[in-house]
Amino acid sequence: DLGTYSPAFSSFLIAVQCSPWLYPVTARVSSLKQHKARRQIPKVCVTFLGRFYQSLKDNNVEFTPASIEKELLKSCKEAKGKENRLCYYVGATSDAATKIINEVSKPMSHHIPVEKICEKLKKKDSQICELKYDKQIDLSTADLRKLRVKELRRILDDWGETCKGCAEKSDFIRRIHELMPKYAPRAAGARADL
Repeated sequence: DLGTYSPAFSSFLIAVQCSPWLYPVTARVSSLKQHKARRQIPKVCVTFLGRFYQSLKDNNVEFTPASIEKELLKSCKEAKGKENRLCYYVGATSDAATKIINEVSKPMSHHIPVEKICEKLKKKDSQICELKYDKQIDLSTADLRKLRVKELRRILDDWGETCKGCAEKSDFIRRIHELMPKYAPRAAGARADL
């Protein structure tokens, strides 16, 4: 009952109740974060499935759920890193715990955009949304001595190589320099110019 308050205070109460800009800031910020999280599209999913869809079109594969599943299993055998983890979550790897591969093949057979497929997958398994590509290291300008051993190992892993017997950072750096002309020829050429 606003009649018991002074007219000025009553109008203030009405303004607070009706004005969205006077709500507590924390409630607004948290609702914006929730909205942003809902709208966030998984980058690894969109990139991998987009490339996969394009390869299906390029190879004139029949767009039936069965043929798409077969091709997805082939693509996932070759996938590495975060893309392999996506395949695991979808159930397209041999060691996968769950199988939601039909959540990819069925919509893709109807040419539904990969963004929509990934949003649907995100609802089925929230871990898909957490997948993000690792930050790429520019080998042409990076000072390898300043990188961590973990980052040096990741470079070798991305190339599908190992460093057997490497005990120190300098061993990893030496191995990367040996393999750079093979896997990153532009970076090797740029480093030779320095």
